[in-house]
Amino acid sequence: MANAPEATPETTPVVLERMLAMWNERDPDQVRGYVDSVLSEDVIFIDPANSITGRDAFEEMVKEFRAGAPEVVCQRSSGVDGHHGLYRYHWGIHQGGTLLVEGFDVTQIDAQGQVCRVEGFFGPIPKA
Repeated sequence: MANAPEATPETTPVVLERMLAMWNERDPDQVRGYVDSVLSEDVIFIDPANSITGRDAFEEMVKEFRAGAPEVVCQRSSGVDGHHGLYRYHWGIHQGGTLLVEGFDVTQIDAQGQVCRVEGFFGPIPKA
């Protein structure tokens, strides 16, 4: 079975880039603009530390993250591949060039082009 082709900068949905920018936004007054343009109204976000539904909850989660870690930078650490509106990629959270946390997300984009679900995992995928 072949792997899904990697998304290129031309085929990676812009909302994935904007969602990453939202996590890196240092001005809390700017976060809502990203939330409204990137996320569906009933977005679901699940990772080991969070389980939220809706734009308001997502906005609060991002603001709390930034308040608790104002100097970190969130970066994708892999390419993106996808199929049927689902996209997967690795990411890392860095501070001063030091990797603090790495993880893996699967993000679903709805028919309107907005993120409707993010399922995140912390750490590397365990070896078999």
